[in-house]
Amino acid sequence: MIKLTILGCHSATPRVNAFPTSQYLEINNRHFLIDCGEGTQRQMRKYKVGFSKINHIFITHLHGDHFYGLVGLLSTYGILSREKDMHIFGPKGIKNATLQMLKISESHAKYNMIFHELSSKESELIYEDDKVCVKTIPLTHRIYTNGYLFIEKEKPRKLNMLNISGYPEIDKADYLNIKAGKDVILPSGEVVKNKEITIAPPKPLSFAFCSDTAYKPDIVPIIKEVDLLYHEATFLNDREDLAKKTKHSTSIEAARIAKNANVGQLIVGHYSGRYTDISEFKKEAATVFKNVSLANPGAVFTVAH
Repeated sequence: MIKLTILGCHSATPRVNAFPTSQYLEINNRHFLIDCGEGTQRQMRKYKVGFSKINHIFITHLHGDHFYGLVGLLSTYGILSREKDMHIFGPKGIKNATLQMLKISESHAKYNMIFHELSSKESELIYEDDKVCVKTIPLTHRIYTNGYLFIEKEKPRKLNMLNISGYPEIDKADYLNIKAGKDVILPSGEVVKNKEITIAPPKPLSFAFCSDTAYKPDIVPIIKEVDLLYHEATFLNDREDLAKKTKHSTSIEAARIAKNANVGQLIVGHYSGRYTDISEFKKEAATVFKNVSLANPGAVFTVAH
C-alpha cells in the first residue's frame, strides 16, 4: 500500500496558508520524508504523521523552499534524544551545509546522521532493502536536482493449494522454495512448473516525485506506468514563458508527462504565489490527462492493490 501525505506544496516563500514543499510517504511499511521546506516539522505534527518512524530523508535540491527546514528538524530529533541513525539523501554539499549549521548553533545529537550525497546526472539506485527500492530521477532546474522513484519489492508468489493438492508428493517443507519461485522435482523425476502451483503476486506499487523541473520528456521511461506521480506545476499555461525562464513546469506540461508515461494518477503542486485559485491547475491539466488531483496541505492519497 502507498499512503502519501502532503505537508507543503507551494513554491518560493512560506505564507499564512501556503507551505513550501514536503511530503510524507508510507510504502510497503516503510516511512520516508521527501523534501523539508520551512515549517515541515510543524506540519508533521499538525497532520499526525509518524515523526519517530522516519529514518530516511530525501532532498531534491538545495533551494530554500525544499531544504531550509532540515536543520531544524534534525535539531529537534536531537532534543528528543533520538538514537536511531538518520540517512539523508541529497545533492553534493548537503552534508557540509547541514553540519555547519548544527555546529554553529551548538546543536547536539546522540544519533548518527549518515549523508548520501548525489552528483550523477543519470538515474541510479540509491536505496534498497527487502521491501522497497529508491531510484533517482534526474531533473532540469536552475541547480542540480533529482526527483525520486519509490518502488515496492515484488512479494513472494502465493501457494495455489488447490493445484498443490493434486501432487501428494509435495511436502510442506517445499512451500518456502515454491513461494520463492522454484519448480518442484517429484520423486518420479517429473518437474512441476512453479506457475502451475502458485498464484502471481500483485504488481508492485510505485510513486514518483518530480519537483522542481523544467518540462523534461526524457524522464518518461524512468517513471513509466507508476501508480502515483507528483509533478510540479508552478505555472498555468499562460505563463509558459516564465516557466521556461525559471526552469519550472506548467500544468499542461505535467499532464503531458503523466499521459506519455501512462501513470495511474497525477498530483500537481508547487503552485506559484501569483495564483489565488489553484483549481485552474486541475482544469488545465485535465484537458490532457484525466485523472488529476491537486496537492493541498493535509491531503492524503492512497493506492492499494
